[in-house]
Amino acid sequence: MNDHFYALIMAGGGGTRLWPLSRRAHPKQSLTLFGERSMFQLAVDRLLPLMPLERIFVVTAAEQVGLLSEQVPGLPLDNFIIEPLGRGTASCIGLSALHLQERDPDAVMAVLTADHFIRDEAKFRAVLQAARSVAESGYLVTLGIEPTFPSTGYGYIGREQPLGEADGFDYYRVSRFTEKPDIETALKFLGEGTYFWNSGMFVWRAGRILSEIQNWMPALSELLADLGRYLGTPDYDAQLLSQWPRLRKETIDYGIMEKADRVVVIPVDLGWSDVGTWSAVMDLHESDAQHNVLLGDVLTVDSNHTMVFSRGERLIATIGVRDLIVVDTPEALLITAHDQSQHVREIVEKLRAEDRKAKL
Repeated sequence: MNDHFYALIMAGGGGTRLWPLSRRAHPKQSLTLFGERSMFQLAVDRLLPLMPLERIFVVTAAEQVGLLSEQVPGLPLDNFIIEPLGRGTASCIGLSALHLQERDPDAVMAVLTADHFIRDEAKFRAVLQAARSVAESGYLVTLGIEPTFPSTGYGYIGREQPLGEADGFDYYRVSRFTEKPDIETALKFLGEGTYFWNSGMFVWRAGRILSEIQNWMPALSELLADLGRYLGTPDYDAQLLSQWPRLRKETIDYGIMEKADRVVVIPVDLGWSDVGTWSAVMDLHESDAQHNVLLGDVLTVDSNHTMVFSRGERLIATIGVRDLIVVDTPEALLITAHDQSQHVREIVEKLRAEDRKAKL
């Protein structure tokens, strides 16, 4: 039954909010932030009981293929789809759907990312199976995460009435997508109980999403149709490189999901995190009696609610500090207040503005 079910792992992001550990040569998805496996390896591992490596595809930048391929040696090189430039999730997903439909006209694709943490992997596989069944009926399925606090860092999905049940999971018509809200709106959403965090994970037939791109994003559809004529030919790479820069950046949420019909959400509690900031990394580790997370050669005295993440060889010691995040690497040291860790990207932007490429 699963022969036409494929996974697409988006693995092209730079993870700038996890600088200085996440760098151009070692982006977030290739890092080992907990345990002994990288984010990318974990993303593949949790799929393997559901489908073989031959049906797991990865869309990424050309310079990351070698690194990711080394981390999962059995993944066929032909399963790497190259995106020459980041143009948002809509174009990235559209290009991948084009490749998958060429491979299998009946393909159903689960769109996932390489930089999420999922604690309940068995439920994750079960909800993908359920979503696949719903997608077979022509729906565009998104996974909504049941919120545990009024987050202002995630987008939200509102639901309407239930439409049905698949393999023990209810699915609902989507009423609206909301970008990252202010705290008052987040509290309202949490209280209503009909809003879920937008996980950025989707399931649909490859042909269906290409049809929606044709309806709502004609410029992207036209470019994909043109590229489709070159698939499997020696001219494909040159055409991709010459045409891709013409696209404007657009997310799949804004470009398609907010406009399309037959969009449904399956709410689920997976122990999920998008690991978007150092404070999110801290939350995924067990803390000591003083609520500290200490990774590496670290000593503390009278320190509380502090994370020290050391990848260097030197000892890091803290005395009398509170609510700090310290990330030490051989090339750079980051010190930030816990509640300011979402602003690390601004340091990366300053480095780019100063053309300090060696630190990026």
